[in-house]
Amino acid sequence: MLSAKGGMDIEAVAEENPDDLTMVHIDPSNSLTDEMVLKAIQDSNLNEKYETELLEIIKSLFRLFVDGDCDLVEVNPLAITSDGVKALDSKVSLDMNAKYRHEEFEDIEKDIPIPPSEKSAKEKGLNFIKLDGSVGIIGNGAGLVMSTLDVVAEYGGSAANFLDIGGGAKAETVSAALDVLETDESVTSVFINIFGGITRCDLVAQGIVEATRGKNLKWPIVIRLDGTNAIEGLEILKQNPNEKIFITETMNQAAELAVKGIK
Repeated sequence: MLSAKGGMDIEAVAEENPDDLTMVHIDPSNSLTDEMVLKAIQDSNLNEKYETELLEIIKSLFRLFVDGDCDLVEVNPLAITSDGVKALDSKVSLDMNAKYRHEEFEDIEKDIPIPPSEKSAKEKGLNFIKLDGSVGIIGNGAGLVMSTLDVVAEYGGSAANFLDIGGGAKAETVSAALDVLETDESVTSVFINIFGGITRCDLVAQGIVEATRGKNLKWPIVIRLDGTNAIEGLEILKQNPNEKIFITETMNQAAELAVKGIK
């Protein structure tokens, strides 16, 4: 993606002024060619006086993305200075699944401080990303967790994290996920959204009970269980009541309650 409008979120440009965003789909078999880059520069109405420098910068970014096994490589903004075109800010996200190919990833991790919650999650083998909101999210499967974040946003809230406990999660996995959220001071409520496929809802429920039994919970927990052994899971929760645990029938109802913080 390339745009002459720097210094703002590319998502905002795409939504508000889509004609100002040039998108080039790159075939992995053919890679990125000079012709593709030059056409993108022209289509974006960038200063053609600097197209040689822009060409080299963009090709270097693409090489970094591919050879570095990156999820994202972004420079915003590029600026014309007395020394030519320079990157004033950048963001690089690495695919940690490719860590076995990159010894340098471990050194990079050591130099970058991470929130205590992310560190705790990593030690427990959980898929966790810290976000800026206040609703703690626990779900099974990346797709379900992403949709949970969206539903929370629809009800006026914002997620404190992305936490995917994965398929086939056992009781100890759920317990570990709740332990991670306890290290995050920004969390004011927790939404556990489980759709059981290979994940058994009764095991998730047992994990919730074990993790919360005898504890003075810092926040209310809203739970939605559906799918494999959901009836058994709901029965386990009902047999082990907690004044700060609320069971809902639908995802929308759970999101609304979590955003309100059960006020």
